Amino acid sequence: MPSLRKNTADSGRADRTGGLARRGVPALLSAATLAIGGLIAAVPAGAAPAPVAPHASPAASGSTAVPTHRLCAEPAKPGYMACNAVARTDVKQSLALGRHITPSGFGPADLQGAYKLPKTGGSGQTVAIIDAYDDPNAEKDLGTYRKQYGLPDCTTANGCFKKVDQNGGTKYPKADAGWAGEISLDVDMVSAACPQCHILLVEANSANMDDLGAAVNRAVTMGAKFVSNSYGGGEDSTDATSDEKYFKHPGVAITVSSGDSGYGVEYPAASQYVTAVGGTSLKKDSSTRGWSESVWGTKAGGEGAGSGCSQYDAKPSWQKDTGCAKRTVADVASVADPATGLAVYDSYQASGWNVYGGTSASAPFIAGVYALAGAPGASDTPASYPYTHASALNDVTSGANGSCSPSYLCTAGNGYDGPTGLGTPNGTAAFTK
Repeated sequence: MPSLRKNTADSGRADRTGGLARRGVPALLSAATLAIGGLIAAVPAGAAPAPVAPHASPAASGSTAVPTHRLCAEPAKPGYMACNAVARTDVKQSLALGRHITPSGFGPADLQGAYKLPKTGGSGQTVAIIDAYDDPNAEKDLGTYRKQYGLPDCTTANGCFKKVDQNGGTKYPKADAGWAGEISLDVDMVSAACPQCHILLVEANSANMDDLGAAVNRAVTMGAKFVSNSYGGGEDSTDATSDEKYFKHPGVAITVSSGDSGYGVEYPAASQYVTAVGGTSLKKDSSTRGWSESVWGTKAGGEGAGSGCSQYDAKPSWQKDTGCAKRTVADVASVADPATGLAVYDSYQASGWNVYGGTSASAPFIAGVYALAGAPGASDTPASYPYTHASALNDVTSGANGSCSPSYLCTAGNGYDGPTGLGTPNGTAAFTK
């Protein structure tokens, strides 16, 4: 019998995680519904750079997580994906900012400082963003974000930005407000990590894995050496076939969000050919680094970075943990907790400046870090690189995304763990051969 992944239509809302717990926040179709209240406003320039950050880690203290909405609806049937983006609903939104006002949430300078990334680098590299449906305002919104933070223009006219459909043309799919918010998050995070990189946005016809996979292949055909995927769905027995069709691209660094539902595995993060990217809570502190990180999630589970053992995907040779016979998720991580979230500009059926989070933030950010590190070896699977340079990462040692056995699959500790993998970027050395 053919797989449902290959023969179903995307409609409505359903549990996409099989045996996994459903997400801990409501599934909503439109980012337009996010304009609810305004407890945290944009702040004057020169104030603390992360006004949304004063939030004790739920994993560490049991405090209540901030209110959020998912940007994308749960898929109705197997084989369809949901974006892994969430938005703060207690943040005052604004299409324009007044004089001396900066957006809430972390901006590029914060992230470059937290992860010791160069402000230059990546020139000539192209990072591809793979998403479903169309964002009619993608280029315009990207321009607003980059202008706010003094980043170089990235436009179609100057050759930095390009948007195509999954066939490489300009017959864009129908617009979708939720996925448009995801697209805004993706292009802004690539910009924050690698301001000199070019951005290729490939819009799939639907959230079906075949359409999204065709978009991945299109991006590689068009020359992208770095491809970000901020979506996921339930694993099934056809995943190995999808791996070979869509994600086996030697010489291309492919990043995938690990999920936002806490402990449990999604596909395509489970693919043996990709870098599965988990998520952290990121805070400024008085340490030598100036920042600290813990797992995004709680011991209760239900929300936070995904992790665990794949049911179907083979373990890549570079993974040496002993608690999973098959592929273990994740490999690396970066900030994803909406409570310590990112400033994003999204105006398509949304209200402009928002604070977004989810592992949809970490996957494109890590793709940008790979691009800063330089083109991968032509025959390499770049997901292996961090495993040979683990000491060049920030080891995340506190927090959890659920309860499990063996415990390292859901609880941080010294060395490798499921929610944050080997750790977070400390410069670019871990992302080179």
